[in-house]
Amino acid sequence: MKRNVSIIILTYNQLECTKACIESIRQYTNPNCYELIIVDNASTDGTPAWLKEQKNIIYQLNSKNEGFPKGCNIGISLANPENHILLLNNDTIVTTNWLENLQNALESDEKIGAVGAMSNHNDNRQGAPFTYTSVEEMQKLAKQNNIKTNEKELEDKVFLIGFCLLIKNEVMHQIGTLDEGYSPGYIEDNDLSLRILKLGYRLVLCHNVFIHHELGTSFRKDWTKFYRILNKNRKYFYQKWKFSAFAFDEGKNYSMPLITDAKKVLEISSGIGVTALMLRYQLKDVNVVGVEKDANKRKICELLIPTVSKLDDVKEDDFDLILIGDTLENVKNPKRYLKKISKKLKSGGKIIGEIQNVASITSLRHFLNDTWYDSKKRLYTISDIWNLFLSEEFYDGKYFGWCKQRTEEENQILEQFQKYPFRNLEITTYAFSFTKK
Repeated sequence: MKRNVSIIILTYNQLECTKACIESIRQYTNPNCYELIIVDNASTDGTPAWLKEQKNIIYQLNSKNEGFPKGCNIGISLANPENHILLLNNDTIVTTNWLENLQNALESDEKIGAVGAMSNHNDNRQGAPFTYTSVEEMQKLAKQNNIKTNEKELEDKVFLIGFCLLIKNEVMHQIGTLDEGYSPGYIEDNDLSLRILKLGYRLVLCHNVFIHHELGTSFRKDWTKFYRILNKNRKYFYQKWKFSAFAFDEGKNYSMPLITDAKKVLEISSGIGVTALMLRYQLKDVNVVGVEKDANKRKICELLIPTVSKLDDVKEDDFDLILIGDTLENVKNPKRYLKKISKKLKSGGKIIGEIQNVASITSLRHFLNDTWYDSKKRLYTISDIWNLFLSEEFYDGKYFGWCKQRTEEENQILEQFQKYPFRNLEITTYAFSFTKK
């Protein structure tokens, strides 16, 4: 029998968002499977009066803005202790089957500790592959999305964004509370995710659950305040975990389109395991071994895949694929390094990596402004990489160019260079693949 769910929503003004969120919950959720708890952080726009008029809502009206982590903890303290806990932002609109699918996923494996949803924003690769222009169109697309069932509907993650996060009852009891050191908010969900992983549980993204998210928090209306809070919490996260919160963004995203098949993968600079879990989702029955020299990152990666501190500790020499990321930019002798890692690769195996394109308009802007931002890195063009691998008896070279949105200054520089026969000025990053003979 499924446990019921305590849906906890924090409010601070944004009454119309809150109304839309709660109305969608009432419309698209079985009323017998949840309780709704609202914690208001001293709103001044009529939210407290509106809450008092509502039926079947448990609410607490705080006399001051307690911030997100503490507000969530207050809501958790009001919840039925037998229920799962769902943290939901008030600027969301839920959809057909949303909670049922989240519950099914959470209870499908005793080792799943928390599950999250897809949305219209691709932060943490939690964005859905469709767009819309109205709530009605969104609900139609979400209904189609939320009834699909296939082996790709669940994806293991290192981190789940807290805009819609369902946490298993026994996990919440072990975790206790969100860390209020992150008050008034931001990065507390990264912290919570790692704490769940450390308990030995899985974090799972449900591709068959889409909800709309406005991203309309009050912090984002004041960018100076937003970045001040963000920087404070990044420092707090580093003090606690001894690595940067940017580690969650260190997936080898540029390389992924070049990966089509592999059963045995060695990942260099595996970080906290972001890419390894991407590979597990993209490739069926893949085994990944990580190499990560940072001991604190390695502690997290070891929870997900076998991980060692240096290449010499890898005993196997028959990998189908070695992912090197941007490591060629950080080695003193690229030819020697390539010889060393290729010994771990079987004949016909591939090395896939990434480089910043030194011949890009972005690099040119930094050179012209005398602001080249990382003098320690080796600089390459794609021709340099091509020649390096061919000299080491690799073949079947492929590459994939990535562009980014240009700044106005870069557009002006590009105009000046249009008359010259330069190639690939707009490509900022290359991913490349070569096969061992």
